[in-house]
Amino acid sequence: MIAATKRKVLDGLNRRYIYGRVPLLHTIIFLIEMAVATRIAAKFNTYYAEKPVLTTMVTNAVLGGVADTVAQLITAFQARSQQRAVDDDNSFISIEIHDLDKQKPPAIGEFGHARSSPPPFDFERLTRFMAYGFFMAPIQFQWFGFLSRAFPLTKANPTTPVFKRVAFDQFIFAPFGLACFFTYMTIAEGGGKRALTQKFRDVYLPTLKANFVLWPAVQILNFRVIPIQFQIPFVSSIGIAWTAYLSLTNSSDES
Repeated sequence: MIAATKRKVLDGLNRRYIYGRVPLLHTIIFLIEMAVATRIAAKFNTYYAEKPVLTTMVTNAVLGGVADTVAQLITAFQARSQQRAVDDDNSFISIEIHDLDKQKPPAIGEFGHARSSPPPFDFERLTRFMAYGFFMAPIQFQWFGFLSRAFPLTKANPTTPVFKRVAFDQFIFAPFGLACFFTYMTIAEGGGKRALTQKFRDVYLPTLKANFVLWPAVQILNFRVIPIQFQIPFVSSIGIAWTAYLSLTNSSDES
């Protein structure tokens, strides 16, 4: 009985080590990304004046990385909370230990130890999100320029052009952008035509509906108040939560 109690303590310490280590790595990466984003924000006007498209691409990539890191943090904490709940439920079960003095770590899957540990940080997934933001930025840049030229704001009546921009953005660019996102992610993850079809069938329409709930109000503010050089960074900054949602949606469909 004493040996079993000792093993429970050691196993609990090992689980705490695993639970603490993974979110810590996520947090460190998040802080590094935020430091880079802060640096870009401090020099944004200078960079934009010299190379507007490249500045937008780099900014989009960094903010996309922040969003995916937030999503991975959420997943890690969820996994940790779920496993702790399972451990609490099963804490009354006694464990028979044969060679406690050897102090060997549990085998994979033993006591649910390694089998249920939180997921490690996915650097490939982070790279995919940063690459998507990087390469999507020139398209956004051209699109926002088109909207500003097609529907210029006037002092006499600025409201009508804003609503026209929002309507065009939501009914033309938003469906196109989401299609690009899910297509790119599926192909980058190694999926084929079947995986892509399933992705569109399962998550595209629900995500598009969620888009229509959030983004019209954001874009009204964006087109009405924000100067054009800051419109894409503003969208990307507000979009950290949205991109984190997309990341969670995309990864949950994979599982």
